[in-house]
Amino acid sequence: MTSPKNTLYPKLFHRHQANPILTAADWPYPVHTVFNPGATLLGDGTTLLLCRVEDHRGHSHLCAARSANGIDGWVIDSEPTFLPDIANHPEEIWGVEDPRITYIEELNKYAVVYTAFSKGGPCVALAMTEDFRSFHRLGEIMTPDDKDAALIPKRIDGHFSLIHRPAYHATAHIWITSSVDLQNWGTHKLLLKARKGAWWDANKIGLSPPLIETARGWLMIYHGVRTTAAGALYRLGVALLALDDPQKCLLRGDAWIFGPETPYECHGDVDNVVFACGHTIGANGDTLNLYYGAADSCIALATGSISELLAWLDVHGSPEIH
Repeated sequence: MTSPKNTLYPKLFHRHQANPILTAADWPYPVHTVFNPGATLLGDGTTLLLCRVEDHRGHSHLCAARSANGIDGWVIDSEPTFLPDIANHPEEIWGVEDPRITYIEELNKYAVVYTAFSKGGPCVALAMTEDFRSFHRLGEIMTPDDKDAALIPKRIDGHFSLIHRPAYHATAHIWITSSVDLQNWGTHKLLLKARKGAWWDANKIGLSPPLIETARGWLMIYHGVRTTAAGALYRLGVALLALDDPQKCLLRGDAWIFGPETPYECHGDVDNVVFACGHTIGANGDTLNLYYGAADSCIALATGSISELLAWLDVHGSPEIH
């Protein structure tokens, strides 16, 4: 019997059989949905997910879930971990969303870059923590309309770098900016441009989880949004940035590599969405655990291989030319 032609496409991410691994039903207090978690490995090997939690008002906060194996046995904070602080940070008036976590070794702290939903639209905000119990907010660092941001974990030429996604005139591209103190940002440069026309990532793209450092460069997983007659369709693609100069894109995949297929990805509050904000890397240095929101309604896990993603880019990638 001949296999369906679709199986000829390489499968770079494999969904975990326990998916979805976290839903609103798992929460110790009333919530509507849980999705789009940031992820990190703590010092003792525990996987921590900082989950976006939406209440029945439609406002979001962040809540931590911890697991010894990153799959099950989750211990969820009994109350919200990170609530909007409207009195001191009015930019958070309509919630805090979509965190990305980067451990900054120089500071011995975790940087949580998140979207603050202000009256002027979404903006990028930053908080630092050592234990995910207390946080020091640095506040808004990118003005509206801006989101999908994460820090690179080390200075390059004395500067911290931030990947972010400003939007304007119905288009959204990925940019990079730099800072010496994490509060004052400048030297904004276009990094990856949304394509046009029929491409899977036409008109609107954004960073997914934080960049992954490899010997060949910074591996970037990003999302593309294609507008169809049935609505927006969110898929993931991959690119490679120069290690010593992440402003330079070496390769960009031509095709998407992961998209909504299962019922929990295709049907929910927002249909046809896979949206990744976090990852962890296995003890072998190659296994990539991708934690993602499915249909803006639950949290799922897919695993891949960093070396396989790089090999795929060599065959299916092209140099980025602005």
